[in-house]
Formats: sequence, C-alpha cells, structure tokens
Amino acid sequence: MKPNYKRILLKLSGESLAGEQKNGIDFDTVLEICKPIKKLTEAGVQVGIVVGGGNFWRGRTSGKMDRTRADHMGMLATAINALGVADALEQIGVDVRVQTAITMRQVAEPYLRNKAVRHLEKGRVVIFGCGTGNPFFSTDTAAALRAAEIEAEIILKATLVDGVYDKDPNVYDDAVRYDQLSFQEVLEKDLKVMDSTAAAICKDNHIDLMVFSIKDPENIYESVCNTGVGTLVTN
Repeated sequence: MKPNYKRILLKLSGESLAGEQKNGIDFDTVLEICKPIKKLTEAGVQVGIVVGGGNFWRGRTSGKMDRTRADHMGMLATAINALGVADALEQIGVDVRVQTAITMRQVAEPYLRNKAVRHLEKGRVVIFGCGTGNPFFSTDTAAALRAAEIEAEIILKATLVDGVYDKDPNVYDDAVRYDQLSFQEVLEKDLKVMDSTAAAICKDNHIDLMVFSIKDPENIYESVCNTGVGTLVTN
C-alpha cells in the first residue's frame, strides 16, 4: 500500500502508551506503536508527533488545584512521554528529535517551527512535547496548531475506538460509526472528536483528520493509505 500523504501529524494519547497497565509507560507497547512509524519514514512520509500526558496526569481533572499549575504539570507529563517515544524510535533505527514548547534544553530542543521543518525534510521524526506551552489548551489543540505550522496534510488521531460515532459506543449498543464527516458537522453535532478549538483550527486551515483505533498499531500506517480503518473528517 502506498501512502497518500507526504507530511503527517500523528496525535498519540498518553493512554495509548500505557498498554494494559493503564498508567505510566509500557515500553513494549510503545515499541509496537513505533514500528509502523518507522515503516512510514521508510516510505518517504515526513512524520511529526504530538503526545498527550493522560497516562501520568490530567490537568482538567485535578480537582481543587489551580488550573494553570495543573496544566503545567500536564505539559511536563507529555515531555516524559515524548522522551519515551523518542527512545523507542531510536532503538529501532529511526532518526528522531524532541522539541518542547516549554524550554528544557538539557533534555530536548526548544520548539522552533523552521528547525522542525528542516528536521522533517531530512527524514527525521519530530516529537512535539508540552502541548502549546499554554494552560487551558488541550494536546488536541496542540496537534492542530503544530499541524498547521508545519503544513501537515492530515492529522492522524490514534484513539481507543475505531472512529467517530454519533454517541459513545462504550455506552450505547446502537451507536453508529461515521465513515466520513465534515468539520462543520463535528462542530454542529458536538461530536467528541476533538475539542472545538482544535476542530476549528483544522477547519480553517484545511487540514484533514483521520480518527482510528490504536489497538492495532498497524492502523497508523494503513490510515495514511486511506484504507478505511477509521473516520475521515474533512471540509
């Protein structure tokens, strides 16, 4: 199968890195996720990655804690995940760089758009940590923002369900999966694809979105080939 896109942004949730243990990082799981990423780079696809931090911390569910400080803690959680994914990629022979929106020069490059693009053009995977660097913005919004900045053609959102449904398939047996949607429909129907800020960025910048299940990591590669493994959201 031949990839249909030249430059993509992969959004990985923190939970996808935890495997069956549900929290922290399960390195065997991360290695399996990284194998199709290597396959993409070998096919000439330029890959940027945004990682969440929910396997360690979620700012919005931190209870009585100050929201800004809680979100900063969440950003640090994404940096841990970014370093973990980078290590797994390096172990299987992929050239990778980590860039963070919060400066931590001892462990990662600061995020610089032009430098990130140069890395991509040289065939390196670039992992973006620390979200947007600002509180009150989700890592979905960070993925949409980075995708727009690096001019990615599509965002691949790896989730624990196999696409977008009209209602929660884990609760309702009669939930219906969409094969294709528009961003306007996502916003009007308030479908829980990504938060409204992220969806609006994708809509305004004409960035496609593919939502698929990470339970089979090979779906990462197949989604770039548009094999119908998930739900495609476009304008």
